[in-house]
Amino acid sequence: GELVPALQVFDAVSQGTVEMGHGSPYYWAGTIPEAQFFSSVPFGMTAKGMNAWLYNGGGLLLWQEMYEPFNLTVFPMGNTGVQMGGWFRKKINSIEDIKGLRMRIPGLGGKVFKKAGGNPVLMAGSEIYTALERGAIDATEWVAPFHDMRLGLDRTAKYYYYPGWHEPGTVFELMINTSKWDLLPKDLQKIVEVAAGAISEWIYAQMEFHNQEALSKLREKQNVEILRYPDDVLIELKILTKKTLDEEATKLMLEKNNPRFKRVYDAYESFRVSYELWGDLSDKAYQESLKLE
Repeated sequence: GELVPALQVFDAVSQGTVEMGHGSPYYWAGTIPEAQFFSSVPFGMTAKGMNAWLYNGGGLLLWQEMYEPFNLTVFPMGNTGVQMGGWFRKKINSIEDIKGLRMRIPGLGGKVFKKAGGNPVLMAGSEIYTALERGAIDATEWVAPFHDMRLGLDRTAKYYYYPGWHEPGTVFELMINTSKWDLLPKDLQKIVEVAAGAISEWIYAQMEFHNQEALSKLREKQNVEILRYPDDVLIELKILTKKTLDEEATKLMLEKNNPRFKRVYDAYESFRVSYELWGDLSDKAYQESLKLE
């Protein structure tokens, strides 16, 4: 059984109720809004870019600095890779189809969804199937084919959209109560840190392996249609992402006297722009070459 509910892990580790916890930073947006950048950003970096930023671009040091006031030591521990765009009961033909839609979608993606006229809902994974089946929500995102099928989402909605614009490479975290962490000798601390990194690679590899298998099974199902978001919908969501992030940074600065969100936002964006230039010449160019005949 669980020691604490999924959405209370941050507080439980911070307060010492448990010594360690595993989650994803965007779940704690109500307590620490800037944490969302260490999870996933709509139309942002994939797992490769996030790893480069966190481990070599100063991202992890910034993340640890943001968590320090909460008595937390943090390390990356897993990544979903690019996710799918969600399960819907009706087709999304234009941005207008999002208006009024109740969708389980967390983090910054949820804020963008709201900006588009939707009603984002935050709930733990264990609640999603029942909520969608009973009509409490109209749509949901979870992860990708493997985990979505394990949750039974292919039995609750017909239309399965891609790409996962809202979560292109979601980072999981290992949170450790700093008071407990400081009691460990340096060699054991290093073992935990290295183990978290190894588990990150293992989780990401598991995601990629199982998703390609699950996708093959999904394609055989008669009750599921796998659809690409229309280009005009993606373009509008991308525009709304920039507006949402800029407005959120200004709002937190003025209303909450919180400059940290903008500081992390600027650091993330600076690295993303530079990394994207390299990506255009490497991964993107290579993928495009594979389509040539």
